[in-house]
Amino acid sequence: MRYSDELIEEVRSRNDIVDVIGGYVRLKRAGSNYTGLCPFHNEKTPSFSVSRTKQMFYCFGCHEGGNVLTFMMKYNNMSFVEAMQALADRAGISLPQAEYSGEAKEQADRRELLLAVNKKAAAYYYYTLRSDADRRGIDYLRGRGLSDETLKKFGLGFTGRSGGLYGYLKKEGYSDEILRDSGLFTFDEKRGASDKFWNRVMFPIMDARGRVIGFGGRVMGDAKPKYLNSPETPIFNKRRNLFGLNLARATRRKYFILCEGYMDVISMHQAGFDSAVASLGTALTPEQASLLHRYTEQVLLLYDSDGAGRMAAVRAISILKDAGINSRVVDLTPYKDPDEFIRALGAEEMERRLSGANDAFIFRVRNMAKDYRMEDPQQRTAFLHALGKMFLEFPEELERSTYIEALAREYNFSPDSMRKLVNQYALRGVVPDRERTAPSVERKNPAKKENGQVKSEKLMLTYLANYPEAYEQTRKFIGPDDFKEPLCHEIADRLYRQLAEGSVNEAMLVNAFTEANAQSEVAELFHTVIRVEDGQGLDRAFTDTVVRLLSGSLASVRGDYSTDPGAVMEYVRRKKQLEEFRNGTRKLHLTYREEMS
Repeated sequence: MRYSDELIEEVRSRNDIVDVIGGYVRLKRAGSNYTGLCPFHNEKTPSFSVSRTKQMFYCFGCHEGGNVLTFMMKYNNMSFVEAMQALADRAGISLPQAEYSGEAKEQADRRELLLAVNKKAAAYYYYTLRSDADRRGIDYLRGRGLSDETLKKFGLGFTGRSGGLYGYLKKEGYSDEILRDSGLFTFDEKRGASDKFWNRVMFPIMDARGRVIGFGGRVMGDAKPKYLNSPETPIFNKRRNLFGLNLARATRRKYFILCEGYMDVISMHQAGFDSAVASLGTALTPEQASLLHRYTEQVLLLYDSDGAGRMAAVRAISILKDAGINSRVVDLTPYKDPDEFIRALGAEEMERRLSGANDAFIFRVRNMAKDYRMEDPQQRTAFLHALGKMFLEFPEELERSTYIEALAREYNFSPDSMRKLVNQYALRGVVPDRERTAPSVERKNPAKKENGQVKSEKLMLTYLANYPEAYEQTRKFIGPDDFKEPLCHEIADRLYRQLAEGSVNEAMLVNAFTEANAQSEVAELFHTVIRVEDGQGLDRAFTDTVVRLLSGSLASVRGDYSTDPGAVMEYVRRKKQLEEFRNGTRKLHLTYREEMS
């Protein structure tokens, strides 16, 4: 869909980037910018920066960046049109029914087709579950205690041994190309197309808006794998979605309940616990935690009570904490999972367990204590030392002291002795285990090896965007044509036009680039911090950049001046200016600002 540049800028400017991103990511003020944990990769130390002045974001870890539209597209897996609509709705702006551009129309049409295919598939599975031809699916679900109302609420379905979805969708007019992209089929050169899901109870996976974006299937019998999910597609990313969120988002409870599986969520909702959600066949991801943070600041973990469930809860606690969410852990013993618990003890007892959920830190301590034999003096001492390191996670002394007192009663140690131990570790600079190492960053756009000229061009763009006098002092002898790297040249061309008009709008400049990599590079340029000690250092660094840029530009076009007398004179003039900068007879000065260094 094609919108005018003016309308795009109006939608962007009416949505403050700090306010929008703050609804997804926990941000803290850091000087003139805001920082937080990047929602696009897993990290322990914040490297995600948001600038209210520039209305841009950039991650120095994974190098994702752009403006508020870019963020909405990347975080929510939206098309440009969908991001525009979401932000327009937020700002109370009515969008016209504009026409699509070629590429945007193709992408939007493909997404709409995939959504339509998934919706048709969900209806097919829903109908098949209720067919008398094969009762295995309906008998299984009713044997699990699910009511007809619950089956309808979650749109549950079934697919038998023979399949048939492919034939049904072909009759509906869908091409093999779009069916291949849906992830619902496997294609073989010899055997042709076949249904990916068969002999399974089907669980439609919906996004927060209630659109079917994928499926999970539970096999009938003992075949493997027990659960099978849709692969990732243009509309489905399992790391960024939660099963049941479309229903849980309307809850009036002050907390969400995080489960491990589809049946756990369904059983909880049927029992009246309508804030239950689950990750999609994987451990909780940072993206899912950020998604939860949009709706709540407290999560109750309702994981299996076995060893694997406890370890999953420990990992989830850390991820939720990084996302700014407080968590507590529900004790399900003597039953393994929520479904078994509710069927055995009922909703009233589950409510009591939820109300008495364990503090996350204390749960972690109790889980760790299982690894030590407390009757052995050496083992007990090792446990207390490990506990002392855990207490370092509390920056506030009062909170730390409260936990020390509580656990001293449970594990029979002296609170004063533990405080001394914690202080010793703090003085030695010991870091808590959960903060000691951050996982390696998978960079989507690994930095290219750049020569000195490209670095100078990028640095010059940073100076031009951040120091108005940089343009005034160089505009007579440096212009867009001196930027030879293609992306730098395009940025410079647009930036110089803004500078000539008297104001720089970095966020609007991002709108001119449609490629995600280009938007990230633009954001990187405008988030670069120029490290200098003082004003003199700034002037020297700026002069060096001008010299390198001008020198490289002149070297690249030296041969062009061989036949044109006017060009020869221009070359000589610029060459003289370059020498004046090199020998110091001509000075450049920028106003030093500490926040820029």
